Amino acid sequence: MKPDTVFLGEMTNPEVEAFLKTRHTVIVPTGATEQHGPHGPLLTDVLIPQEVARRVAPKIGAVVAPPINYALSFPHVGFTGLVHVRISTFMALIEDLCASFAASGFKRIIFLNGHYDNTYAIAYGCANAAYHLPKDVKAFPVNYWDALTADEIAEWSGLKNGLHANLAETSAVLAINPNLVDMDRANAEFPPFPEYTVNTGRVHTAFFFTSPGSV
Repeated sequence: MKPDTVFLGEMTNPEVEAFLKTRHTVIVPTGATEQHGPHGPLLTDVLIPQEVARRVAPKIGAVVAPPINYALSFPHVGFTGLVHVRISTFMALIEDLCASFAASGFKRIIFLNGHYDNTYAIAYGCANAAYHLPKDVKAFPVNYWDALTADEIAEWSGLKNGLHANLAETSAVLAINPNLVDMDRANAEFPPFPEYTVNTGRVHTAFFFTSPGSV
């Protein structure tokens, strides 16, 4: 007998039909394919939200859709292995997925994002899609780090601990699959940044979002 699964891509068509008779939530892990230091896998920003989705789905009665692997990585342009798409392409994909999931019978479409650069584009894509979705369907983005407390955020990222391919992301991937991290290449050094008090998220938005290759 085929075992139960939370992954939509592993389900048969009749299994999906049975699911939709009583539940209507789908989680779409959304990340990127880009470098994560000399030690981390290119799919770091997909692996983490996908694992979060796998754990959350049974608790909220949801299924986990195949992830979006290609997204917005303009600040990282220039690194070998990076694969990204245009903003208009990405937003069109979000809008089309909203319409497609809604047509199948899903009423809550959650884009669980693991890549900061995608944040606004997902939100605007969902907003554009809203005009064409049934009134009882809602699509929206959630960054997996949105649930972290202020203290947890301070430990997770920022100028103190790094914003990308840092200790936190590396630790998360190690917890998911340690075979994907090359610890022999992990760099323990960190630049001697001064004690900044600026909001790093706003700096990221103003500079990195508008400067391809700035990383």
